[in-house]
Amino acid sequence: MTAEAMHIAPTPNPSPARAEEGNLTDEVTTTQTPPPVSGGGRPLGGGGAGNSPRKKRKGLKPRHIPQRTCIVTRQTDDKRGLIRIVRTPEGRVELDPTGKKNGRGAYLTADRAIWERALAGTILGRALKVAINPEDMATLQAYAETLPVSNEDEGLRT
Repeated sequence: MTAEAMHIAPTPNPSPARAEEGNLTDEVTTTQTPPPVSGGGRPLGGGGAGNSPRKKRKGLKPRHIPQRTCIVTRQTDDKRGLIRIVRTPEGRVELDPTGKKNGRGAYLTADRAIWERALAGTILGRALKVAINPEDMATLQAYAETLPVSNEDEGLRT
C-alpha cells in the first residue's frame, strides 16, 4: 500500500468492554481504490489534457487502389488499367470487362503487341491453368485486333 492510501484516524472501539469508557483507539484504516472500469480500464468521457498522444486527422485517408500484374510484362498497375481474362468454372476463357466474373483471372496490358505475345505462346493458358479451346482463342484474337498498337516496346522482355 502507498502512503496516500493509508492514514491513521481515531475510531470508536467496538469492543463492549471499552464502550462504556468511551475511549478512542488509533486504528489503521485503508481506503480502497475503485474497481477497474469495464471496457479496458479507460475512463469514460474521452477528452481532456494529458490523454495519450493521438494524431489528429488532417483530412480523408487516400482510397486504396488495388494493384495487379500483367502476365506478359510483369509490371504492376492499378486494376482498372489492365484487362482481365477469366477462366469460368465451366472451363471457358472469356474477357471480363467488369473484373467481377467468377473464376480464375489473369491481367494483360491494353496493348496489341502484348496481347499477341500472350495469345501466341503458352503464357495465357499457363496463367489460367487451362488449355484454351480454338473458339475462345478466336474471340480473344478478335479483341486484340481492336487494341491500339504501342510504339514503346520497353515493357516487353525477349
